[in-house]
Amino acid sequence: MTKVYTEASMSLDGYIAGPEESGFDQLFRWYADGDVTVPNKWPDQPWRVSEASAGHLRELLDSTGALVVGRRLFDLTGGWGGTHPIGVPVVVLTHDPPDDWPRGETPYSFVSEGIEAAVDEAHRLAGDRWVGVNGGDIARQCLNTGLLDEIRVNLVPVLLGGGVHYLDQLAVAPVELDDPTVVEGRGVTHLYYRVRRDDDAE
Repeated sequence: MTKVYTEASMSLDGYIAGPEESGFDQLFRWYADGDVTVPNKWPDQPWRVSEASAGHLRELLDSTGALVVGRRLFDLTGGWGGTHPIGVPVVVLTHDPPDDWPRGETPYSFVSEGIEAAVDEAHRLAGDRWVGVNGGDIARQCLNTGLLDEIRVNLVPVLLGGGVHYLDQLAVAPVELDDPTVVEGRGVTHLYYRVRRDDDAE
């Protein structure tokens, strides 16, 4: 069954980026800290992770059909060079679509009508597969509008001391979550939390 999830590598003090776009070496070290190779759409940069993390990544590759990201992340990564490592269509939520995209047949689309429209477009592109949304503002908007089904945290043993929170300034807090599924990797602990709905208690 299709679902909308958010996932991010997060420091123990709750940040998905450190001050002034720092901390990524520590947050993403687990992608290259193991003995198991997991191919992705970047042939020269496969992930090398622990067996536990390999299972986590294989599930995402098999299940995810489209992504929703914000313009900040899109610009920061340079549009991932034209291909996201997961290799699925990417919907970019922005009020100011760039003039030089899409390039050729790159799987990017730009939506300016709001988070609901962006997620709807991602569902259309994903078919019966999952929709992933990036952390920070996009995840917050999805939570505030009731669109998010699951929160996934790749918890990394580092303290960044500041930066970009995974989730903050929620309009609907408190948000109740189910008990986590826990997968212990090397240099990372994968935590999966289902977002509870109002009708769960009925």
